[in-house]
Formats: sequence, structure tokens, C-alpha cells
Amino acid sequence: MEESQTWEAWDSSGGWPAPREARGGPSLSSVLNELPSAATLRYRGPGVLPWGVLEEEEEDGGRSMQAFTEAAQKELQEPHSSRELPWPMQARRAHRQRHARDQVAYGSGSRAAQWAQVLQRSKEKMRGGLRTLQPWGWTLKKIGGQFGAGTESYFSLLRFLLLLNVLASVLTACMMLLPTWLEGAPPGPPDPGTSSPCGSYNPYQQGLVTFPTQLFNLLSGEGYLEWSPLFYGFYPPRPRLAVTYLCSVFASGLISLLLILHRSVSGLKQTLLAESGALTSYSHRVFSAWDFGLCGDNHVRLRQRILLYELQVELEEAVVRRRAAGRTLAQHVRVWLVRVLVNLLVVALLGAAFYGIYWATGYTVELQGTPFVQQMPLLQLVMNYLPSIFISGVNFVLPPVFALIAPLEGYTRSRQIVFILLRTVFLRLASLVVLLFSLWNQITCGGDAEAEECKTCGYNYKELPCWETRLGQEMYKLLLFDLLTSLAVMLLIQFPRKLLCGLCPGALGRLAGTLEFQVPDEVLGLIYSQTVVWVGSFFCPLLPLLNTAKFLLLFFLKKLTLFSICSPASRTFRASTVNFFFPLVLLLGLAVSAVPVLYSIFLIPPSKPCGPFRGQPSIWAQIPESISSLPQTVQNFLFFLGTQAFAVPLLLISSILMAYTVALANSYGRLISELRRQIETEAQNKVFLAQRAVALSSTNGAL
Repeated sequence: MEESQTWEAWDSSGGWPAPREARGGPSLSSVLNELPSAATLRYRGPGVLPWGVLEEEEEDGGRSMQAFTEAAQKELQEPHSSRELPWPMQARRAHRQRHARDQVAYGSGSRAAQWAQVLQRSKEKMRGGLRTLQPWGWTLKKIGGQFGAGTESYFSLLRFLLLLNVLASVLTACMMLLPTWLEGAPPGPPDPGTSSPCGSYNPYQQGLVTFPTQLFNLLSGEGYLEWSPLFYGFYPPRPRLAVTYLCSVFASGLISLLLILHRSVSGLKQTLLAESGALTSYSHRVFSAWDFGLCGDNHVRLRQRILLYELQVELEEAVVRRRAAGRTLAQHVRVWLVRVLVNLLVVALLGAAFYGIYWATGYTVELQGTPFVQQMPLLQLVMNYLPSIFISGVNFVLPPVFALIAPLEGYTRSRQIVFILLRTVFLRLASLVVLLFSLWNQITCGGDAEAEECKTCGYNYKELPCWETRLGQEMYKLLLFDLLTSLAVMLLIQFPRKLLCGLCPGALGRLAGTLEFQVPDEVLGLIYSQTVVWVGSFFCPLLPLLNTAKFLLLFFLKKLTLFSICSPASRTFRASTVNFFFPLVLLLGLAVSAVPVLYSIFLIPPSKPCGPFRGQPSIWAQIPESISSLPQTVQNFLFFLGTQAFAVPLLLISSILMAYTVALANSYGRLISELRRQIETEAQNKVFLAQRAVALSSTNGAL
């Protein structure tokens, strides 16, 4: 209809129409009101004069006012939700109150609809209350405004991981610590004189313990810490405690999985919208991204900086894409050759790092047994921390190398961040896997159950009488050494570099350079720490509590470093990409951590002299034994859940639901594509009508 009116307004000669006084045609205001964007005046509320009505055009203004009033009244009479009306908050509130009064007066609306509305409002209030309870909200906004959304995403992820560790700590306290003392005081360590086919276990040190030895025990988890609630071996063999111990680990992993999935789905929505181009246009940033509800100069300035960073990201990536589109065939060949060489270099560096970690883990026990090392406590501590030192050294050296060679590949900044994250996360997680493989090789005698050390008890009881505690000690040392490394880098590298840059304005200061907050390295450090906690939470139950304290300390230290040392990044990247990629890497870390824990639960025999599962053929064997003590009806139901009669219908129903979801998603995708084409058509109509309006105004001005 609008297109027909537009074409009828053309002059018979095919040119632009004559002025209104000469031809009696439509005025400038009427042409402007034909624009599709004229519908945005409804944002001003019902009963407001249209834009473009001049005072001298009384007749046209009166007709436009009458037509607009009729349209507004018709819009009010339609049963629209207040949320769907494009009005200010006051107009929406008045419309909602009037609609409620009408419902009360006429008795309209069922009781179910009223309860649904009350429930919806309660959910909205609850969500608003939860948002207000989120810690460090203003701090994150300040960081996003001063350093960009990418840096803000790091602190947001840190807050999310802190929540996961707090929940895991609460579960540990309720399902492990409380049952341990409610059933009586836990017994002490086994008698050193007691002998068994699987050897003896004495975690306490004999004789006078000096202060250096106490410090060594604190850093390594041995001595007085080895037989404490911190590690697996302390907990007594009680049936109820064994069940709650195992259930707490599964519950903690399930809660982490659900929360990460929820966060990744919300991040996926933002990423799809950002990458689709529907919300990344410059017009959206300029005309539609401002929040008119901001109050205060600080909030306004922060929002301005955020929009500035977003526009900077768009412009930088547009420049890179334009250069990539203009490459010749020879330039494309050169770029791909550089990418192949860079990836070969990355593979070589990763291979060397993994071999060093495997060597350090395998020869730690042999080096600790040499007389020279045993005579020097400091050297003994270094040998004890040798795998952690290798892992931390590799994680400290290689990520800057990855960041240095990433620009050579010719990707956009956001794509470079993704590749750096992929390589760094592979380095960190694979180094942890190599360490676990080395420990598995020591525990199970390389998987050979017929070996002399493992034939009697199913594990290497001579070197590792309580292998669960030893595994927990390794995770404890990794977590503690990671914290000490972060403190050392901050105090010995970052602060001196900032002082050198500020006190030496010459060539030396330029050589030091300004320090920027490296988001990929910092984020992968968080994910690595959380993966270590997920692996060690079964063998070191209080590890989530220690990680909570670590993340709290890390938040304030990183905040201090950011505002006192770091400068805003010279090159920014799109935050929506990492908001989806960070939870995805977290899911990968959770999957990696689940493999050794589940393998230990189902396949490796538990230690005979320590732990709540001592005396069992496997850790999981405690669960069927506990189920056998339940009533027969409950037993039949639980065993039915593991039969094919339950699994096959469940698989069929899941397949049907998945097929329905895929079909629904495809239909929504086709609808979205059609709507995008309509948006493009409307944009072309706007350009055409705007050009005509400009021609009309210039013609009227000439006359």
C-alpha cells in the first residue's frame, strides 16, 4: 500500500514532484509520515502529534491529528500486553492499570490466567532480586567502561567460577564433613606396627618436627595435613559416609554442568546475534544502543566508553575483512603457507612441553630417593614440586609465544583470540592429562595387573600405599603453586615493569612498554585452576573451599593490577565471541576432569589402609551394597532403571523430541531468513523515501 501511494505521487513527467503550492500535492510532512520509520513516533505514547506537522499546515495537521488519535485509540482497544507496546514506562504502567480495572469491572479473564500473570510477575521480581544480589556489579561495569567488554568478561567468568566453588564447598560440608562427625569422632591413622598383605601406611612423621619441615608439609600436603579432612585417606570406612561421599561428588559435577550449560546457552544467543550482522551494524550502535534510563555522570561516561570500544571492534574487523577480500591468488597462497608453518611450530612446541612434563612426573620419585636430595630440604621441596614447576613454566612461557605469532595468520582480532584460546587451553588441559597419565602409570604399574607390585592388591601398594591421597596431594600442589606463581608474576614482573615504564621516559621506558591485560592467558588460568579442582575434589574434598579463597584473593589482586598497572588495550575484540567460548572451554575442562575421576571410581581398586571405601573391590561397589539394604520395592525400581526395558523407550522418546526440536529450529530459521529479507526491503524503501523527502525539501527551499 505504501509503495502504491509513493508511486502515485510521482509527477506525470517521471521527475520529482512540483512544490505543494504549485501542484496541490502532498507536503513534506505527509511524505515523512509515509516512511516506515514514522511508526517509531509511537514510542512517544498515544495521542502525540506526528513528526513533521508545521504550524501553518493547520488543515493537514488537524487531519493528521485526527487520524493518529483514531489509530491510537484502536491500538489501545486491542488486547496487547503492556510489554509489547512501544511506549514509555509511564504509558505502559497506565495501560496495565486500566486493563486491570477493566478486568475487575467486567469480570473478564479466567482464574488460571490471573494466576499465570501473578506467577510471571513473581518470576520477574525474583530475577530482579537475584541481579541485585550479584556481587561486584558496579565494579564489572566500571571495568567494562574503562578497559572494554573483553576484560569485563574475564571478571564475570571469575565471579561465575566463584559461585561454582561456593556451591561445591557447601555440598562438601553438608555431605562429607557433617556425616563424618555426626556418627562419632573419626579414628586416627592406622597403627604403624599393623601389617597386612597390602603393606602398612603411616602418614605421621616420627620424632621432632622442625619448622622447615612444617613449612614443607604445608606446601606439599604431607605430614600433619596428610591425615586431615583435607584429603581422602582421613575419612573412616562407614557405609553411610561412603554413599554421601560419592553422591556429593556426583551432585557437585551435575550442578556445575547445568550452570555451565545455562551460561553457554545465553552466551550462544548473544554470539549468534552478534555474528549475524543484525545487531552489529553501525546504525544500531549509534541510534539504538543508548540506555536512556542511565542516571549520573559516571554511568553515562561508562556507557559512552563501552559504545566506543564496540565501534572500535567493528571498524578494526571491517578493515581486516576488507583486506582479506582484496587479496590476490598469490597473497592467499602466501597467507595459507604462513598459517601452515605457524601451526607446525605450535605442534613442535606442544610436543616438547608434553615430553618435559612426562619426564618430570616419571622421575620425581627416583630423584627424591637419591642421598644428595634427601640431605637438602630445599632441594627435596623442589623435587617434590618438579611436575608443578614444569607445568607452570610451560604455561607461563608458551601462551605469550602463541599471542606473538597469532597476528601472522591474518585473522581478525576476535578470531585471533579464539585461536590463542584454543592453543592455550590445549596446552593447559593436555599438560594436566599428561600428569594424570604419569600418575596412572605409577598407580596401576602401567596397566599391567600381573606385575609384581600390583598383583597382590591391584595397585602399586609399595610406592603408593594410599594412592588417592597421593593424587589429591598432586592436585593440591598444582593449585597452590599456581597461586604462588600468580603472586610472583605480579610482584616481580608486573609492578617493576610499571615502575620502569613510569620512571624511565626514554628508550628504556619504551622498551619496557605499557602493560595490557591479556584476557586469553588470564581466562585460561581460571579454567585450568577449575579443572584441577574438578579432578582433585574426589581425592581432596576441601579443594573447592581452597579454590574459593584463591579466587576471592585473585579477584581483588587482579582488580588492583588492572587499575594501577594496566592500560586499556590498544586492540580490542568482540566480547560476544568469548562469552560463548569461555563456557565451552569450561565444558571441555569438566569433561576432561570427569574421565580420571570416573576411571578411578569404577576400575581402580581403592586403597586398603585408608579412605571410606577400604575393603571394597571397587569404589562403586559400595553403591550396590547400599541399595541391597533398601526395601524390595525400591530395589526393583532402581534396578529397573538400569535395564533395557527402561533404556530403549527413553532413547526412542529422546530421539523423537530431538527430531521435533530440529524441525522446529529449521522452521524458525526459515522464518528468520524471511524476516531478514523483509528488513532489507524496508531499508531500501527508507532510503528511497528519504531521498524523495530531501528532494522535496530542496525544491520547496528554492521556491
